[in-house]
Amino acid sequence: MALSTSPSLVGPVGRRLRLPLGTGSALISGASRLVTILAVVFLLGVLPLLSGRDVAVSVFRSRYAEGEMTPEALESIRRELGLEGGVLSAFLTWLGNALQGDLGNSWTTRQPVLPAVLEALGNSLILMLAALVVATILATLLTIPTIRRGLQGKPARTGGGVAAVFTALPEFLLAAVLLVVFAVYLGWLPPFGWRGPQYVVLPALAMGLTAGGFLGRLLSDALASTFSERWVATWQVAGYSTPRIVLAALRRTIPGVAAPMSLILVGITAGAVVVEEVFAIPGIGQTTLAAAQAQDIPSLQAGVIVLMLLAVAFGIGAALLRRLLLGPALRSSSMPTPVPPAPSSRWAFVLPAVMLALLVLVAVAGLPRDPFSVAFDRLQAPSWELPLGADSSGRDLLARISHGALSTLGTGAIVAAVCFVIGIVVGLFPRIGVGPIEVTNAAPPILAGLITAAIVGPSALGAAIAVTAVSWSPLAAHTAALVAEVKAQPHVRIAPVLGVGRVRLMLRYVLPSVVGPVFRHACLRLPGIALALAALGFLGLGPQPPESDWGLVLAEGMPYVERSPLLVLVPAGSLVLLSVFAVSLSSITVDLRRGRPRISRRRRALRSRVHTGPAPTVVVPTSVS
Repeated sequence: MALSTSPSLVGPVGRRLRLPLGTGSALISGASRLVTILAVVFLLGVLPLLSGRDVAVSVFRSRYAEGEMTPEALESIRRELGLEGGVLSAFLTWLGNALQGDLGNSWTTRQPVLPAVLEALGNSLILMLAALVVATILATLLTIPTIRRGLQGKPARTGGGVAAVFTALPEFLLAAVLLVVFAVYLGWLPPFGWRGPQYVVLPALAMGLTAGGFLGRLLSDALASTFSERWVATWQVAGYSTPRIVLAALRRTIPGVAAPMSLILVGITAGAVVVEEVFAIPGIGQTTLAAAQAQDIPSLQAGVIVLMLLAVAFGIGAALLRRLLLGPALRSSSMPTPVPPAPSSRWAFVLPAVMLALLVLVAVAGLPRDPFSVAFDRLQAPSWELPLGADSSGRDLLARISHGALSTLGTGAIVAAVCFVIGIVVGLFPRIGVGPIEVTNAAPPILAGLITAAIVGPSALGAAIAVTAVSWSPLAAHTAALVAEVKAQPHVRIAPVLGVGRVRLMLRYVLPSVVGPVFRHACLRLPGIALALAALGFLGLGPQPPESDWGLVLAEGMPYVERSPLLVLVPAGSLVLLSVFAVSLSSITVDLRRGRPRISRRRRALRSRVHTGPAPTVVVPTSVS
């Protein structure tokens, strides 16, 4: 078996590497991307047929809000939009023009859609870069403890409580708090608009802090696995400097998380709808959302096509970066194998157990109470009779939080589990799944929620379907990257020569090495999934009043945060508890190996007498070529 210190992996960073792209693999990946993009564009084109709504009615209302809607006016709009032959005929006409570079005119403003979409994309890219700077700084600070422990020979995953707090902060809540504190109270920064660099700070913080917490936790988990590989200890004994070891560890780690990181960047750009709405930023998210709400199909199609092309570009960039850093090791089948982590001690279960107990307490404390009864004064202060006070309608806040916990936690856990299964299955076939992975991630949950609401109506089920439809892709991308690395390890590479079949190879060697990291990734996604469900409830696309979903409770309490802070602090704190529980649970390592019999004291004593004698000598090379 090849030694883990292969120079093909850890050679000089500046070394020029060739990028051998297989023709067959490239064709399959390209076809997957093209078919997926065409399928999504077709789905958007026939959206009016699926929703059963008259496009002419939506266009009339968006153009003439208070005008009188007559059959003649609607017929005139249909002729103008070319809908005489139906929506399907209009879509085919649009597709023929799009292949010639003409994406059409907006149905509401009557202006060409491409210039407006490209201008909005430019604003969103500027915001994405600013948020990326914030996320990078925070992720670097969060990974420093993992690097220090790895250099000390203790490559264990940390609890990640700080990262969990940042991950659990809803972007719409963080945006509102930053707006009130730094723009209204302190007056340091402008509250709304997009007219200079100072307008970028607050929205970049609102987006970057959440992304940085998630990215820092993902990198910490991958770095802990890298520092457990044997080449790190060999380099330390050989006298390599600490900065060089850290750089080599980063080079070994980044390819495994490059695909999820690229999807995070696209997600920042496409998913900034709420932040752009709060700060009145004319970005691609707000433009696409407005087009979907007005059923402006050409603008919606142009916005989604631009986002999908952006996702494809980032995906190709991540693949090239991965091949650039790991190309020699992948070609020579010399990928180092991480040492299986030791099982966590009993103390590691304390934090998730405490968080779980608090969540259970939140869910149980108010169950005997009525969450719909209007029996108190509006915004009534807390008391012994009313421990958390009343909301803006005079309903018991504790009862609403407890009853909402069942739907919020249950729905979030089910969606995370379904996304985990889909991500594993799709990630095992990376070349075929590359198109759906990249394109699906380009669709923000809010846009998926709008499409789902148009088909099945706003509901808790529709919100769950929408979030599931767009939340599996980062897990699939992570799975695909790990599968490629595991297949390049020497003991896996030689298994087919020894008669191991393809199915057994995947189930016995590849899948066990992939499930653990992807499951921890899914646990990290659980707070984000809960926040996505909360965001859909915040925008009225999820559970409808008077339901007590946490996102809906949070949305109802936002206008009264100054008069009654508990209306926001309680549901937000509950989401933080969920995030800390998920992250701390993902840090636990359990030994699932079966069939290991316990050794009795007598046999242990006999074994110790048999194996007495000089300790074996370990020869360590003095240099690594």
